[in-house]
Amino acid sequence: MKTIGMIGGLGPESTVDYYQRIVQACRVPGSLAAPEMVIYSVNIEEVLDLVARREWTHLIYLLVQKVRALQKAGADVAIITANTPHVVFDEVKAKTTLPMISIVTATCDKAKELGVKKVALLGTRFTMQENFFAPPFNAAGISVAVPSEAEQEYIHEKLMTEIELGVFKEETRKGLIDIIDRMVREEKAEAVILGCTELPLIVKDGDYDTTFLNTTAIHVESVVRYCREGEKMVSQPA
Repeated sequence: MKTIGMIGGLGPESTVDYYQRIVQACRVPGSLAAPEMVIYSVNIEEVLDLVARREWTHLIYLLVQKVRALQKAGADVAIITANTPHVVFDEVKAKTTLPMISIVTATCDKAKELGVKKVALLGTRFTMQENFFAPPFNAAGISVAVPSEAEQEYIHEKLMTEIELGVFKEETRKGLIDIIDRMVREEKAEAVILGCTELPLIVKDGDYDTTFLNTTAIHVESVVRYCREGEKMVSQPA
């Protein structure tokens, strides 16, 4: 099995989820074997600050350096364990030689597989407002709806002050479900992208009667499949 390199810490809670999911996906009954992984845990505050100030050149440089460090440490493939930094994924991929798998492309492929034509996108303010999810989905004939401005502020504030810190409140879960419910009813969303890798830690299958596109689980499935099947699984720029 190839060695998986992860740019983690975006945030720490979801990095743990990635690690556990990858180990579980590769586990063979009766065996202690587990895949080799290299994790470069970065400072989430530094990354989010660069995104907030739209300092894309600096963000690209930072992520490229982390990918190169993973490569030097023996990684055969790299993933960024968060949605927000994928705003510059194509630029980072173009400046590195290590194969990289995009969370956006993987999620789009899953939506196409399910045959949905409209999805709701929840995530950080940056993920909901920056135009990097919509193009590949639109190209696949899938429209992407985002919450209202007030709902976006609610989601972002809860992510930054609670969920990213490992604080999961029932009232916040209900608030997120209310937003999902409105988007399914009024926006006619057929599936909901949990477009922050911390969201699946608080909103889970069974919480609401709709299809959740858990970007963490989808990304893990994609990288594990690549490690088993080879380079044909590497995503191309959107």
